[in-house]
Amino acid sequence: MALPPYRYVMAVLLSIGMAIIYGLRVNLNIAIVSMVNHTALSSGKREVPIAHTEEECAPSPVNDTKTEDGPFIWTPDMQGIMLSSYYWGYLIAMFPGSQMAEIVSAKWVFFFAVAINVVCTIGTPISCYTHYSLVYIMRILQGIGGGVTFPTTHVLLAHWAPPIERSIMGSIAFSGTFLGTVLSNLLCGVIAIKLGWEWIFYIMGTLSSIWLLLWGFLVTSRPRGAKLISQKELDMIEESLGEKPSADGEVKKKKRRKVPWLSIARSLPFWAILVAHTGSNWSFYMLLVNMPIFMKQVLKFNMAEVTLFSSIPYFTMWVCCICVGQTMDILRKKKKLTTTWARKIATLIASVPVACCLFGLCFINCQKTIAVILLTLALTAIGAMYSGFMTNHIDIANNYAGTLMGLTNTIGTIPGIVGPLFVGAMINIDPSMASWRIIFYVTIIIIIIEIIAFTTFGTGEEQPWNKQEQAQQPQATQ
Repeated sequence: MALPPYRYVMAVLLSIGMAIIYGLRVNLNIAIVSMVNHTALSSGKREVPIAHTEEECAPSPVNDTKTEDGPFIWTPDMQGIMLSSYYWGYLIAMFPGSQMAEIVSAKWVFFFAVAINVVCTIGTPISCYTHYSLVYIMRILQGIGGGVTFPTTHVLLAHWAPPIERSIMGSIAFSGTFLGTVLSNLLCGVIAIKLGWEWIFYIMGTLSSIWLLLWGFLVTSRPRGAKLISQKELDMIEESLGEKPSADGEVKKKKRRKVPWLSIARSLPFWAILVAHTGSNWSFYMLLVNMPIFMKQVLKFNMAEVTLFSSIPYFTMWVCCICVGQTMDILRKKKKLTTTWARKIATLIASVPVACCLFGLCFINCQKTIAVILLTLALTAIGAMYSGFMTNHIDIANNYAGTLMGLTNTIGTIPGIVGPLFVGAMINIDPSMASWRIIFYVTIIIIIIEIIAFTTFGTGEEQPWNKQEQAQQPQATQ
């Protein structure tokens, strides 16, 4: 039985690493449902009573709030800060992480990103019982680790992925974010119900540490450093990337290019990616972070239902990510589709259905089945973004892919900070569906801006300032 190409082994390990990072990121999103004393919060008196004019959804008949109440009386505002604080660290680390990955070692930057998440995850229960402010610190540190993963992944893919395989290899690598979310949601629910919420962090943190050994032994920053790669595959990758070896078989290391900041700042394709990334992140983070809360507060699901129904969309999102990536690469290989249109179509798939589903959610009232279907369809569609604007950084400037990703994901992280605070403030005033409608309408407007920007100015063509000889003298792009 022939072994798979080593570049795909690397992509799978990268995907597992992403799954760990994102699995450990969302475990608090689910665990917080079991950690908070909802009975104590709901019985607290407000200074200004809220009149609910619409019918409240009836709780599930098997829902037992007493058994599902946790030890902590954390208000919606406090919960919003906890969920938001991850992105504070994420934002801080994004750009420095991209530079470290390009200059030092993408392999070891990614390794330590996972390692810090493992340590902080295992330390979260102690932090919770000590003081809630320590939870903020743990989440910020996890965010610092998570913040370097996307630019580091772009650097690795820029060295490992032949141009014609960027969509599928990018989809494999980034699909770990969805798979990790699925597994984390399912495991969190089962562990919380059977063993208690503390064991979510102990078990998931310990299991994740196994990956560190595999990554350390099997992965290298560049193909030429890999001991198990075949010579044929190595030659193919290097030739496709324009890295032809010399007579002694060594590839000349390219001189570190000066980043053409002025050209980047003037580049409309770069700004198209930036706007698309920020808009898509707003809708993704809004659903990722707040879907369990929406299901608990508005749809009145119990812990088991929250676990199941918040996990399904991430599995279908993973399937969508792989299928769209494979389809785009096949169409590009057959010359049926240009890279530009492949990126635009994938981005449209990842945005238009999301806006439509959120609009539909504004009118579902207590129709729980329809709500779950719409949430599932919305998150499924988002999976196409990794074959769209997310891979587009490598298309327009593979030499600066990590830097570009660091820039766009830094700005794109702001929704992860602002979103949970915005939702927390809204539902703290009024936890009814009326507040969620406002949240969904705001998200739809942001998605429309994203669609217009990327469809108008996005491109899959390499930009002139990516060339080494032009990087020394920045020029404006078309």
